[in-house]
Amino acid sequence: MSDSAMHHRVVAADADPLDQLRRHLVQLATSADVDALGAAHVIQSLDPSMLFDQFSEYFCIKDRCCRFVFANAAAMSCINARSMSSVLGRTELDFLDRETAEQRLALEQDLMAQGANCEREEMVRLPDGAEKWLLTTRTSLRDAKGDVVGLMVMSRDITRARQEAELERGHAAVLEMVARGRPLPAVLDALCCMIENQLQGIYASVLLLDEAGERLRHGAAPSLPPSYTRLIDGVAIGPSVGSCGTAAWRRCSIVVRDIQSDPLWADFRHLAMPFRLRSCWSTPIMGANNRVLGTFALYSNEVREPTAREIELTAMATDLAGIAIERAMNERRIQHLAYHDPLTGLPNRTLFWAQFARTLMDARRESRKLTVAYLDLDNFKQVNDTHGHAAGDEVLKRIAERIEQRLRPNDLAVRLGGDEFAIVLADVYQDEVSALMRLREIHGAIAEDLRVGTARTSVTCSIGVSFHPQDGDTAEALLAAADRAMYEAKAQGRDALQVIRRVPA
Repeated sequence: MSDSAMHHRVVAADADPLDQLRRHLVQLATSADVDALGAAHVIQSLDPSMLFDQFSEYFCIKDRCCRFVFANAAAMSCINARSMSSVLGRTELDFLDRETAEQRLALEQDLMAQGANCEREEMVRLPDGAEKWLLTTRTSLRDAKGDVVGLMVMSRDITRARQEAELERGHAAVLEMVARGRPLPAVLDALCCMIENQLQGIYASVLLLDEAGERLRHGAAPSLPPSYTRLIDGVAIGPSVGSCGTAAWRRCSIVVRDIQSDPLWADFRHLAMPFRLRSCWSTPIMGANNRVLGTFALYSNEVREPTAREIELTAMATDLAGIAIERAMNERRIQHLAYHDPLTGLPNRTLFWAQFARTLMDARRESRKLTVAYLDLDNFKQVNDTHGHAAGDEVLKRIAERIEQRLRPNDLAVRLGGDEFAIVLADVYQDEVSALMRLREIHGAIAEDLRVGTARTSVTCSIGVSFHPQDGDTAEALLAAADRAMYEAKAQGRDALQVIRRVPA
């Protein structure tokens, strides 16, 4: 063995196998012992079935026309070639989609024309439609004269590494959206897209359990047909309600490998089949105190069970979804507490004045009337003295409910404090007579008996009324007028409704 050969082996001993192979092949291909027959003869002398097939990386040798001279087992498997004889003399045009193959052939022809080498990341679409990301090194091979006779190509599959990096970036991006308080639908959409980008032929979906804990509402499903998501929006959970309704009901993961035959889908498969949805795997999204918040599901067009990777990604997605949903719920709770009375749930003064100002502005613009009522409970102190303050609080909550039940969408109500309430009737079509009829209905409802614990009680109220624009053009003026009218009702013996007295001009 020559000194140079010994030196090469010593240097290459600590290198990784691919690097060692690359150096050895380049040395052989460029040595003085290689004749004009080219690299093919040299490679065959190395017994490739025992040497090159040891590597999981894809390795091949091509001639100047980019035809395969040799490919190891990994490379043949990648392009779905069964044997060496089915590869020799053919190009990637015979194995890959045309666009991908033409791009690769053009690059390789250019490299050999320049006698150059390159390393780059590239995406390859395989015959089965799958996409792989490869880190590919291309090295021009030369004969003894220094002429380029072919190309050595070595590729490492980096698909999983790229997926992991992309998943890490997506995970961080979703958490950042949550931290920045982005709207929940946008966060859940991003979450579903993150999972779908990791998997081929998979559709992700998030359904949210309503406050009553009875129905699942649409949360996100960026790739499912909108007509399908509308069909399942609002479905009641139960022991045999597809994958998601059952998962929420049973509080465990539900794997349905065949929607068409699984009994859990008996009442719902007609919804999924027109969209070629054949399998669905759903997992409940759990929050604090083991509460079900919704479901995360993966749909496939194939009849099958989820892979280990899909199960792993589902676990990640449900954790992220739980964080996002609970954050949104907490924000809504904080927002509600900031602008609503903690006892009755009615808007507090801050929200009421803002709503009143907008309503008044609309009334001015549309030249329509508003009715303002100031309501004060009669002798409410007796309820507290007789039944206790807890009972008094319960009475206030029940009174607020009775008021809310008789309001229309554009109407307003507020607990001003203590036992005082204000109401704004903003019906476009109402006149003063119809407005007073509605207030008398509220007046009567408040006076109905109340059961507080084991006791029965009742309260009456005095209501003062003013109208826009006759009795004022600002919120403050209208409420002050209604307040004066309420005191007139009190003065007349309470349990009455009084319109503000107008002084003739």
